[in-house]
Amino acid sequence: MSALTIFDDAPIGSIIAWSDGTPRPPERHRKKLSAWRNNNSQGRLIRKQGEQGNGTIALAACFTLHEADFGAGGVIAIRVHRTFSVESDLQFAIVERPTVGSVRVFDRAGDNAELVHLAPHRAAAEEWLSRHGYPNAVLDEATADEVAADEVEGRTAA
Repeated sequence: MSALTIFDDAPIGSIIAWSDGTPRPPERHRKKLSAWRNNNSQGRLIRKQGEQGNGTIALAACFTLHEADFGAGGVIAIRVHRTFSVESDLQFAIVERPTVGSVRVFDRAGDNAELVHLAPHRAAAEEWLSRHGYPNAVLDEATADEVAADEVEGRTAA
């Protein structure tokens, strides 16, 4: 799928994989493998932003994926996010959609909201929210319409 298809069809909270189509190098080629992983990985869709413009500058629509967290002792020191333009040449695939009834916790309301947690149900989302400081958080339940999109199109998200 193209980046534009992901932007249009993938619900927030989906696991998205991306690839440049090159074969994976052997483990012994550490530098080549590291470079390959930069263009071949996956992450959770946490944000979509429409096209933005400021005078003569226009930025294409984009989406952001949460790729990884790094830390120790239960403390996250580094959070890795990747943002892709809808004009990206990489190939994308929806690996997994949020389940029906799962609840997305956004940091705030509005178009620039970012997913901070995906809970299996509302009670778990409220419990998670009570332990984390997001005073303007918004809870949003995943609907059957979002999950059913692949079935209607004849695909299944593995």
